[in-house]
Amino acid sequence: MFVFELIKSIFLGIIEGITEWLPISSTGHIILFDEFFPMTVGADVHPDFTAEFMSMFEVVIQMGAIMAVVVLFWSKLWPFSKNASREDRKNVWQTWFKVCVASIPAALVGIVLDKIIEKSTGRDIDGWLYNGTVVALMLIIYGVLFILIEKRNAKKEAKITEISQISYKYAFLLGAFQMLAIIPGTSRSGAIILGAILIGFSRPCGAEFSFFMGIPAMVGGSLIKTLGFVQFVDGENSCGVALSIPSEAWVILAVATVVAFAVSMVAIKFLMNFVKKHSFAPFGVYRIILGVVVLLCFKF
Repeated sequence: MFVFELIKSIFLGIIEGITEWLPISSTGHIILFDEFFPMTVGADVHPDFTAEFMSMFEVVIQMGAIMAVVVLFWSKLWPFSKNASREDRKNVWQTWFKVCVASIPAALVGIVLDKIIEKSTGRDIDGWLYNGTVVALMLIIYGVLFILIEKRNAKKEAKITEISQISYKYAFLLGAFQMLAIIPGTSRSGAIILGAILIGFSRPCGAEFSFFMGIPAMVGGSLIKTLGFVQFVDGENSCGVALSIPSEAWVILAVATVVAFAVSMVAIKFLMNFVKKHSFAPFGVYRIILGVVVLLCFKF
C-alpha cells in the first residue's frame, strides 16, 4: 500500500538526515532498515523497477541533506554577498577552490574507475562491494580507528582550526580520504574527519570542511544516479515495454528529500556543538555495535 511506502520513505529521510553527517555510515543504516522493511514501490510496473528506483532514491535524497549545509553555512559559501568585505569574498572563493581540489580523487575513482570496472567485469563498484558483510566490516574497522586515533590525539593541540588555514595540499589529502568512502559502510564524513584529525585539524574544522566537500559529491552522485534511472526507463521503453514512472514514486522521493533536509538541519547543529566539547570516540563505539548487528542480520 502507498501509505506504508510513504511511512517507510519518511523513516528513510530521517535516517539519511541523521547519518549523512554523523560519522556512522548512512549506508549501514539504510541497508539495515531495508533488510526489515524493504520498499516495494513500482514492483507491479517492472521486475527490476524497485531495485533501480531505490538505487537512485538512496542517493537523490542526499540532495535534501546537502541543502541543509547550504542554508546553515550560506555566509561561508556564497561569494556574492553585498555585505561581505573583499577579504570575506576572497576567503569564500578560496574555500570553493579547496573543495574542488578535494573532490578530484573521489571523482576519479567514483566515475572513471567505476566505469572501467563495469566495462571489464559487467558490474560496477557497488555491485562488487555493496553487501552486508562488507558494510559490517567497514563499520567495525572505522569504529576501532576512531577510538584509537582519538586516544592517540587526546593531548595534541590542533594545528588547523579555521577553513582559511587549510592548504591545497591538505585539501587534496582529505579528498584521498573521501575516496575511501567508495567502500560501503565507511561513511564519507567519517573518512574525511578521520583524515582531518590525523593531519592535525580541530574537530569542528574537520567536520565543517567535510560538510562542504559533500556538496559536489552529493550533487554529482545524484545527477549520475538520476541519469542511470532515466536510462533504465528509456531502455525498457525502447524494447517495446510501456514503462512509466508511477506518480507515487515521485511523491515518495520528494517526501524523503524534504524530511532529510529538515532532520539534517538539526543533525548538523548537534554535531558542531558536540565536537566542540567531545571526541568522536562515542561514534566509534556505536559503529562497532552497529557493525556487529549488521553482520548478525546478514549471517543469520
